[in-house]
Amino acid sequence: MDLFHVLVLALLQGLTELFPVSSLGHTVIIPGLLGWRETLTSPTFLPLVVTLHLGTAIALLTFFWRDWIALLRGGARVLVAGRFTPDVDPQGYGRQLALVLVGSIPAGLIGLLLQNPLERLFSEPVLAAGFLVVNGVVLLGTEHILEGRRAAAPALAGQSAGGHGVSLGATAAAARGDTRDQGRDQRHATGFAEAGMGATAGEAVGKSLADMSFTQAAVIGLAQSFALLPGISRSGATMVTGLVSGLSHEAAARFSFLLATPIIAAAGLLEVPRLLHAGGQTLAYAALGGVVAGIAAYLSVRFLMRYFQTNRLNPFAWYCIVAGCLAFVYFAAQSFGVLPH
Repeated sequence: MDLFHVLVLALLQGLTELFPVSSLGHTVIIPGLLGWRETLTSPTFLPLVVTLHLGTAIALLTFFWRDWIALLRGGARVLVAGRFTPDVDPQGYGRQLALVLVGSIPAGLIGLLLQNPLERLFSEPVLAAGFLVVNGVVLLGTEHILEGRRAAAPALAGQSAGGHGVSLGATAAAARGDTRDQGRDQRHATGFAEAGMGATAGEAVGKSLADMSFTQAAVIGLAQSFALLPGISRSGATMVTGLVSGLSHEAAARFSFLLATPIIAAAGLLEVPRLLHAGGQTLAYAALGGVVAGIAAYLSVRFLMRYFQTNRLNPFAWYCIVAGCLAFVYFAAQSFGVLPH
């Protein structure tokens, strides 16, 4: 495989993996648009792309290393004590680690079971373009649902205050308590504290990770498996499911990125042996690509943490819809012979 192709794929993977726009879809669509058919059909294409994800996993660990230390310490305390009680796990980090593990199981099992059938989709850019449109529609639909909830929240708060004798002052106090909880999470989760992420006023009704159930974590993990389809975003699927189930944007983003680290790292490590048989040059290209992908991913996560402080999924949704439609028309025209391959 050509080194230039590898570096372009690495840059694409690092920049788009954490954005809700499907890195896998872009690494299939862009080579298709550039006429790199030999790259898409190469037996080393998928192992290479998955191995590049190791750079992203390292970038996430670098950005959130204090989070992971807190999670592992909490997990060790919970494991020794055999319970999640506040005296053992006062900040809830042990429980959060368990939620991440539960959320990682569905996508891992489905990936192992369906790996061979799904690999056939990676050489079909027209399918990736179609799934990218679907990804955008889902993102846009989710924000529409959330906008309705945000619009209804003040009315519901007023009904609660009038019907049950709850004062607006008590509601404000509850909101301040939620802010303190978020501040505590930010102090212990340095990656988010550096980015200055906070909940917006419209998201005051959103749940935190402390409110998440294990069933909810499993459902979010199951949604992550849709990212095995090129064009469906892993981070988009997990964030959308978390948001619809009641999490705030902050909690959904945090859980999505925590959930990404083990699944991305495991998938990459499983594909490394396949590259070993491809020769030393391919392995060296993959290592260099991993460095490029890691740098791009680190910059991406820093940007996203600032972006989600005040912004929504809508721009990513419209990008996926427009770009996916244009790419789909282009590849369909090629298939019908209107445009040359």
